[in-house]
Amino acid sequence: MNAIEVHGLSKSYGDRLALDSVTFEVPEGTFFGCFGPNGAGKSTLLRILTGQIQPTSGEAKVLGLDCATQGLEIKRAIGIVPEVESPPSYLTAWEFLYFTGKVRKVHDLEGRIGRWLDFFDLQESKGTLCRDLSKGMRQKVMLASAFIHEPRLLFLDEAFINLDPIYQKRLRDYLLQLRSEGRTIFLCSHILEIAQRLCQEVIVLDKGRLVARESMAELVGKGESLEQLFLRLVEGGNAHGP
Repeated sequence: MNAIEVHGLSKSYGDRLALDSVTFEVPEGTFFGCFGPNGAGKSTLLRILTGQIQPTSGEAKVLGLDCATQGLEIKRAIGIVPEVESPPSYLTAWEFLYFTGKVRKVHDLEGRIGRWLDFFDLQESKGTLCRDLSKGMRQKVMLASAFIHEPRLLFLDEAFINLDPIYQKRLRDYLLQLRSEGRTIFLCSHILEIAQRLCQEVIVLDKGRLVARESMAELVGKGESLEQLFLRLVEGGNAHGP
């Protein structure tokens, strides 16, 4: 069974084509990576898959739900960490996690909040307004809010940004645990070294088009790293003469 199905997906903003007939599937239980340079269409794809915007043409389904017509149901079912969004500035870290848990109808909510505050070492900052937290702390709060209801499917856009190496490792180990449990994870990241250690299958987007789909095991078997694949496809396609 597929957790994500994308067929002929396109999205235009006026005259600009952000996605151009993209097609791929993500089997349930796969740690899946989506990569590309800035402006490749990754954020647009993620926003369509999470029910935030509608495609211009084509079809996308997440957990069997239609992204164009069932966006609210998709948002209820998934966890998401967007690239640029921060927790509300007028709430404390604890209040934001409590609000998120109530919306998600999480059982044993205070226990789960405590678990994630401990995981990210936020107990001493739980009463601090989010606007007064560092970028790294705000990122930890956003990650905790995505994990708190233990969704079947996670969408992570630059999840490792603003985290120091200690918490990058802690997050990486947790995501590997989720992978071993059969959860589905969709990751967009520019940190290719970490992504290679996590992902089982990857796609590369460039200028709105899908230019590669690879199994990580096959890629490594050919003696090529994710970084080498990325640079070969993207730099090679944008090479300039002397």
